[in-house]
Amino acid sequence: MAPTELNPGAPDDEGGCWSAGLSEPRTGLPIVLVSAVALLDADARILLAQRPPGKSMAGLWEFPGGKVEPGETPEAALIRELKEELSIDIRASCLAPLGFASHSYATFHLLMPLYICRQWRGRVEPTEGQKIAWVRAQNLRDYPMPPADEPLIPLLQDWL
Repeated sequence: MAPTELNPGAPDDEGGCWSAGLSEPRTGLPIVLVSAVALLDADARILLAQRPPGKSMAGLWEFPGGKVEPGETPEAALIRELKEELSIDIRASCLAPLGFASHSYATFHLLMPLYICRQWRGRVEPTEGQKIAWVRAQNLRDYPMPPADEPLIPLLQDWL
């Protein structure tokens, strides 16, 4: 099929993914791997953490997690980050992969797998002064998030 041909059976309008208004990913940027988790409590609420002052995108809400260090798996990074930032212990066997985000920022491209976790040990206690909120899936859009996190919202809403 030539690049200018329409997909047979597809609508003739420019709707759907063609109308999303997103810019195409840029090439040549370093790729940063960050893993994130949607912690779910017994009421199926999702934990969000607010980025503290002094960090990039301060004030925005995000799924907990952090940068995957060289030689570290995304699951090991989550285990480490959740212990450091929220004082809880999780196991890799309690992490179920749900999806991922891929987003170009000005100076890097972020690749972020998102996991679901329903079981952990300890009480969630923020250790870096960040605010937290337990949020129902349908209310996630009430919390301003970094651009990379936003595409994960419908995924969670559909799943829950």
